[in-house]
Amino acid sequence: MLVLHKPTGALVEVLTLEDLYNPCLTEIMGQLQAGEEMQDPESFPKSDLVFPSGESLPRCWLDSHYRQNHLNKVSFAIAV
Repeated sequence: MLVLHKPTGALVEVLTLEDLYNPCLTEIMGQLQAGEEMQDPESFPKSDLVFPSGESLPRCWLDSHYRQNHLNKVSFAIAV
């Protein structure tokens, strides 16, 4: 899968998809898609990655507590 590295505007091939959608991990291993030669794998913070269309990665891929935060908002709205 390819994602866009926001700071450089370069495409990054994600080496392990499970790491991308695991909300407990903050970084993934990937390879920049630049030039004709294969680049060496390197670590990329998920916060620096978006889909090639420019759309952000889903919150559930980035925040391991995304459900808890949502439930707190719902509970507050019901209590009010």
